[in-house]
Amino acid sequence: MPGDERMEYKVALQRAAALCSRQEQCSSHIREKLKSWKVSEADAEQIIALLQKEKFLDDSRYATFYVRDKFRFNSWGKIKLTVMLRQKKIPKAIIEKALSQIEPESYYQTCKRLISVKSSTLKESNQFKRKGKLFRFAVQRGFESDLIHRILNMEEGDFEVD
Repeated sequence: MPGDERMEYKVALQRAAALCSRQEQCSSHIREKLKSWKVSEADAEQIIALLQKEKFLDDSRYATFYVRDKFRFNSWGKIKLTVMLRQKKIPKAIIEKALSQIEPESYYQTCKRLISVKSSTLKESNQFKRKGKLFRFAVQRGFESDLIHRILNMEEGDFEVD
């Protein structure tokens, strides 16, 4: 059957290299692509090793770009970033190194800004319920509970809308 044929090694290598050259990829994504192209496991591992050797594929570089972009453009916290990178099978040490590149003051200010913006949209007047909503919102964005508590327990006036 024509749809059942395995992709030839050279073709798979060229396609994988083209993917990597267009956009930063992680090895687990390329491994999934190779599997969907019906490349044998042995060939897939060989292709991944070659792509890594030739610097087309680098999980550390991928994690660094991913963290930088998702933090800058999506305002994700470290918890969400960690979860997403773990889903992509990025090793813990690489994740920690990528997260360490986030400037602590910028991280704090991003969380504070997110909470402030969200606060201005809330109609809840009960301060306890209001803080609960803001807390849950920041947690969903991946920020640590101790940081969120610190921000919410600053001056009450910073996050109120009269």
